[in-house]
Amino acid sequence: MLELNPLFTDGCVLCRGREIAVFGRAVPGQAVTVRLLDASGAVPGETSCRAEADGGFLAWLPPAEAGTGLCLEAESGEERLTVRDVAVGEVFLAGGQSNMELALCNADGGPEEIAVHDDPLLRFFDVPKWARPCPEADEAFASARWQRMTPGNAPWISAVAYWFGRKLRAWLRREAGDVPVGIIDCWWGGTSVTCWMDEETLRSTDAGRRYLDEWAEKSDGVTMEAYLEAERRFMADLDAWNARVAEVKRELGADAPWAEIEKRAGVCPWYPPYGPGSQYRPAGLYRCMLERIMPVTVTAFLWYQGEEDTCRTDRYDLLMGQLIGLWRERFGGDAERPFLFVQLPGWGGAGDHEAWPRLRLQQQRVADALRGVRLAVTLDLGDRENIHPTDKRPVGERLFGQALAAVYGRAAEEGPRAAALRHLPGAVRVTLTAPLARGSRTDGLFELAGADGVWHPAEVSADGRELTLCSETVPNPRRARYGFFDWPETVLRGENGLPLAPFDLN
Repeated sequence: MLELNPLFTDGCVLCRGREIAVFGRAVPGQAVTVRLLDASGAVPGETSCRAEADGGFLAWLPPAEAGTGLCLEAESGEERLTVRDVAVGEVFLAGGQSNMELALCNADGGPEEIAVHDDPLLRFFDVPKWARPCPEADEAFASARWQRMTPGNAPWISAVAYWFGRKLRAWLRREAGDVPVGIIDCWWGGTSVTCWMDEETLRSTDAGRRYLDEWAEKSDGVTMEAYLEAERRFMADLDAWNARVAEVKRELGADAPWAEIEKRAGVCPWYPPYGPGSQYRPAGLYRCMLERIMPVTVTAFLWYQGEEDTCRTDRYDLLMGQLIGLWRERFGGDAERPFLFVQLPGWGGAGDHEAWPRLRLQQQRVADALRGVRLAVTLDLGDRENIHPTDKRPVGERLFGQALAAVYGRAAEEGPRAAALRHLPGAVRVTLTAPLARGSRTDGLFELAGADGVWHPAEVSADGRELTLCSETVPNPRRARYGFFDWPETVLRGENGLPLAPFDLN
């Protein structure tokens, strides 16, 4: 009966420098011994525990240094398991929705990378996408294995996570030797932040309870059988629509305006059905996917999500802060485990033309409020016509820049941010962390509001890191903001070419 979680199978990557959680199943009440052996047969780590009444066991190996060619052994009673080609290095958990899910094979430059990139010490583990407990889900997870980044392999890994890992591997080679990197992909397109938290956490706040109650009301009385039939019909309609879109793109060209594509192919048949088996139900994927890999030891978390919540909550910052705290607790208990996430880029199809900028500012508030949390600004990396921009390399590399600071204590190359606002007679002065690039045109990008809260375009004069904003229609400005558009036509940059982060100050 001795079994290790599929995270601990041939080719796995264990986290260096921290206690290593190793878990699985054994005969209830029976002792389990776990040891790590290096290539010479020496034992850098060994520990024992006892299986719980339900058969589950959790053993903690002592911290280990980076290395390759190791073995992991587990013994219980007369049973012994040996896991080979074990690496110890950096391990990241990559989560979120469709922009984290977007596969390398569908991203700019991805097919070329897949064909030639040969780095067996960059490895990925994809958590199977199942939204309801069932034997098929158990079988899929039991069959999941680590994938090495070798030519022709791993086309469906996250493109953002790939570019992050590729950049990190190159940096580690220079700075610390040939340190392995493992990335655990756990994502699902279209999901709310609430899908990735447990119900207890969600019920602790009004914002979380609202999601739960709304879902309960809309799915009231829906049986699993009825849900599965509705899901089947929905997927058939969605597949047919995707086929029409692909045909229209072949006719008009890949760069055809989305409005014209939608006119010919029809509106996307969204939203999926409500019911007990849906991947979109609050707390569902936490239970069906995330819990399967708890409490694996990780170096840090990567996160790209928020699109689904732009028009659904004005407290994304609260929910996101809850998720960060929950993940930190359940994956080792380190209250400051680095959490690196992506701020939403520009997009032109949100409908509510302030929904995306509002959420961007809430994302920034989370990063400002919590230690060890870093935000990659991507205002300049969107696609006006496509909610899924395919150029994922700069996104992954900007996440790597945040890892330099949060994980490795190095200076991260960042774009300017607003550091302070000072009120002047008839104007305000915004101090930036770095000056804008020379010759930056600021027309229409900054706004001022007085006590009435009505926004008006501002005139801007720049002097180094200081911006002075004024407007004839706002004689006594109280607030200043920049980049408050779903789709900004122009993005300001610092002298290093990285974008000025959007802000709203008073």
